[in-house]
Amino acid sequence: MSDSIDAALEEAGEKTEEAESAQESSAPEAVEPATPPEAEPMDAEPTDAEPTDAEPDDAPAEPSTVIAPRVREPEPLPEEPAPRRTTALMLGAGESSRELALAFERLGVAVVAADRGDDTEELAALIERERPHYVVTESGAVAADALIAVAEQGDTEVLPTPRSIRLSQDREGLRRLASDELGLPTVPFWFAGSVDELTAVAEHAGYPLLVKPVAGSLEDGQSVLLRPDDIEPAWDRATAAGGVMRVLAESVVEVEHAITLLVIRTTGPAGPAVHFCEPIGHRDDDGDVLEVWQPQRLAPAAMDGAKSIAARIVNSLGGRGVFAVELLVQGDDVYFADVRVGPGDSGLVTVRSQRLTQFELHARAILGLAVDTIMISPAAAEVSYGTSESADASTVAAVLADALVTSESDVRLFAGGDDSDGRRRLGMALATAPDVIVARDRARRVGTALRKLFS
Repeated sequence: MSDSIDAALEEAGEKTEEAESAQESSAPEAVEPATPPEAEPMDAEPTDAEPTDAEPDDAPAEPSTVIAPRVREPEPLPEEPAPRRTTALMLGAGESSRELALAFERLGVAVVAADRGDDTEELAALIERERPHYVVTESGAVAADALIAVAEQGDTEVLPTPRSIRLSQDREGLRRLASDELGLPTVPFWFAGSVDELTAVAEHAGYPLLVKPVAGSLEDGQSVLLRPDDIEPAWDRATAAGGVMRVLAESVVEVEHAITLLVIRTTGPAGPAVHFCEPIGHRDDDGDVLEVWQPQRLAPAAMDGAKSIAARIVNSLGGRGVFAVELLVQGDDVYFADVRVGPGDSGLVTVRSQRLTQFELHARAILGLAVDTIMISPAAAEVSYGTSESADASTVAAVLADALVTSESDVRLFAGGDDSDGRRRLGMALATAPDVIVARDRARRVGTALRKLFS
């Protein structure tokens, strides 16, 4: 019996040794194998030779220590310059220029104002320093050559166009454009280069004869010849105002109306377009007071003729903005007289008569914005000119109190006077009414009271 017990113990020992041997052969190596084992027990404890995180069966083995590559910091991109604010360089610093500057600023445009622009080198240096998007001329004293050079570069837009500026300074060139090139109807006219030539014109045309300077201030240089003795004084006056030894002579014709037709020229995807305001009547008898009113009623045929003449001269000049076309009307006949590029004194009545004033229309057209010429009320104005000094505060208060008693009235006082257009503006009376006859009567009453400041 002891022999069977011993045999059993011996057999058990052999089985134990075989199990231990099998366990040792299946144990993991101390060094991590090249490939991970096919299966890992879920509750196996991590060892120094085993990764602590479970990985996919087909994931490659990772080294126990990983050195990250050095990443180079990206260089900062250069900052883009901030967009430059739209800027308009305005040549001229009178009352009209201030009103136009306000119209631009209300549309988000920065305005740089210069009193004059008649020095070519100074103007070129100013434009180069300011780099404006637009150069807007509001003064007759401008170096057209500098503006032509700027316009040719293409970086800055010049408005009015340099051609328009040249012609506005040259009545002979403008009249020849209107009559000879465009065939517009005008009153009979001649040019004279001496007193003898003006005498010959007067003998041919007869009296009365209107003599104008071909450049410079029209108000300072204009005369009416009634007899031969008037010829030489008229020549002296016109050449002194224009600075040129040449004059324009016109026959004096009877007309029913002298009007200003404000034309707004715009450009867009469909091309250039012109828009017309209601005709503005005006009367300027003594030179010290300009009376204007809107609307001036015309016969349908005369209205069509006025628009045709105005559109042709404005499209010939080109550019964008307001053009004040001066016309003479007799019945159905209309004659071209002159054109001003930009807002003028006749258009001051639009401050009360229209939804958009002439200054707002000019700014919108230059910037390429929509315009409308809606008249909201008949209106009239009287602009007073002169050389009077400013009155004291108590006098001003009393005069204004008297002037503004009139219904629907308003006034403008030009501090220190405004002589940007050749004549020194002192003040303006304004009035509206249901019809233009009442508006004119009210404006006369306001103007009469206001001129007590200037007498």
